[in-house]
Amino acid sequence: MSGIGEKDDAVTAHLRACEMALLDPAVRRDRARVKTLLADDYEEFGVSGQIWTRDQILDLLTTEHYHAPTMEDFQCARIAGDVALVTYRTARTDPRSGESVSALRSSIWTQKSGEWRIRFHQGTKAL
Repeated sequence: MSGIGEKDDAVTAHLRACEMALLDPAVRRDRARVKTLLADDYEEFGVSGQIWTRDQILDLLTTEHYHAPTMEDFQCARIAGDVALVTYRTARTDPRSGESVSALRSSIWTQKSGEWRIRFHQGTKAL
């Protein structure tokens, strides 16, 4: 976010760390930690095409077998003072098939009472 200033640089760094945490298998299995990152009205459009609610994601993450991807091309743009759009690409190798899997990801983060929470996330399979 060039030309916006130090405050936005801090928000970008913070939201990047939050997104990285959500990619970390240990964090994903920690229901209490994930709850602190997801807004009550969280919704996700998954790479699979499935739509997930907050409760469904919380249940899924505690039981999933997950191999963390790498994050590339992270970008953060303020839409409003308390709303940010985050975009990035993830890449990983599927441990079963050996296939390289890449996805484009976007998240909308909102800030309430000084806390940033993810409100919406979408993953799209990249070619």
